[in-house]
Parts: sequence; C-alpha cells; structure tokens
Amino acid sequence: MFQKQYYTLVAGLREWALDADTKGFDAREIISEIAEQLTDKDLRAVRLLYTFYDIENIIGMRSGRSRFVTLGNFSAEELAAEMERPEELPAFIQRLLAAYARPDDVEYDDIDCSVPFEKAIFEAYYVECARSSSGFLREWAEFDKALRNVSAAITARRLDIPVAEVVVGDDEIIAGLTKSSAVDFGLKGELPWIDSLLSALADDVNMLDKEHRIDQIRWEHTEEMTAFDYFNIDVVLAYLIRINLVHRWCALDVERGREMYKKLVGGLSAREQIENAAKTE
Repeated sequence: MFQKQYYTLVAGLREWALDADTKGFDAREIISEIAEQLTDKDLRAVRLLYTFYDIENIIGMRSGRSRFVTLGNFSAEELAAEMERPEELPAFIQRLLAAYARPDDVEYDDIDCSVPFEKAIFEAYYVECARSSSGFLREWAEFDKALRNVSAAITARRLDIPVAEVVVGDDEIIAGLTKSSAVDFGLKGELPWIDSLLSALADDVNMLDKEHRIDQIRWEHTEEMTAFDYFNIDVVLAYLIRINLVHRWCALDVERGREMYKKLVGGLSAREQIENAAKTE
C-alpha cells in the first residue's frame, strides 16, 4: 500500500541539536511538532505507540504511585479525569476499566477479571497493536512484547517464580518460555537478539547497565526495521522510539542520555544518504 512520504519532515529531523549537557531537550515538544505534520492515519499509529505510556500511567494511578511518565497522550490531569469518566481513551482501555470496576456486570462476561489488571491491559494493548494498519507498529509491538516477555522470564527463573505469572500474551514464544528448561528457552533460532539479552541480564551486571543494554537492543532493532526506508511513517515511528529512549536516559543517566542523543543526531545527519535516497524515488 502507498505510504505518504515525509520528505521535509524527515530531512528536518537532523536539525535538532542540544548543547553539551543536553539542556533544552524536550521529547514532548519534538513529538508534538512531528505529530502536527502527519496525516490522520499516521497520527493514529503514533498515538497508539504512545498509548503504552498512558497504560503505564493508568496502572500507576490505580496503584497509588506518584510517578508519571510524561510521554503519554494525556497529561496527569487529563488522565485522572478520563479514569473517572472515560471519553477519549481508546475503547479497549475504557472497556477494561469498566470491567474491573464492575467485575460482576454481565456486559463484561468475556473479560476474565481474575487476571491482574496490569497483565490484562498490556495483553489488550498488544492485541490492539496487532490490528493496526501500520505494518511497522505491528512488527515493533511484536518485538517489544517478546523482548519484555523474555526479560521477565529470565528474571522469574532466577527468582524461582512461575514464568506464566510474569509474561503477557499467548503465542509460540510464550510456550517456549513456560515449558523449556534450556538457557535460551529454545528460542535462539527464532529470536536473533536473545544472546544479547542473556548477556545484558547476566548476574554480574548492575541494574543500570542491564537496562541500558536492553534499550540498546531496542535502538538497534529500530534501525534494522527501517534500513531500507527513508521518508515514510516507518522512519518517523522509529525515530520517535529512539527519542523515547533518549528521554528515558536523560532522566536515568545524563551522560548516557547525551551519548544516545549524539548517536541519534549522527544517524540522521548523513546528508549524502538522504540525498541518495531521494534520487532513487
């Protein structure tokens, strides 16, 4: 299917720059500026990508946690109001909130409210992504789900917790995680990044390094997914995912955040690559 080409938008991405200590980096501003230039169809894919953070915030609010991720589609005030009286939240989230608020309501007989809410809402989110018209988003969500499930399974195995309690979804990868006793869960042939993940989660690696290595796997995967794309929405979505990672590491570790931003800008500043790509259109 034909995709809109965002020549001006993608060419402009490399113009963002930060000073040495990343002062002025504002992920939300970058996201908003990009969103203003997208078609309605492509904007829906971006909003679904960021629904992940809305879900994290909903879970946090339900649990009474004060931490709020600012990358979601809704501010803290907006999301609090939506949870009281949903109007703008995606339909699948509205339905889950209603079902868990009224578990005996026959209208929600198809929802198993004995499943922890956190697990149920993430399962519903990945199902929603699998239905997206965006091929990039479908592939990214499948990858991200697998990465999170394998990470959770490795940790659960180490802590002697049943793997089935910590994974999300129902697919062949889940079957391997819950049944295999192999170090790699018998998934090495299916998941090319599993060795990198096993190394990242090694016992002798500190928590911050573990998180950084896992995010590096995410970063590299976005680059692989768009290796032969130049100006379409897939490139924009991949860029936004990397913006999210930079945002995260600017908060967790300023030096690493700076390094990731330089890598982001460096990858987008290859003028010759962009010009050559334009010649092939």
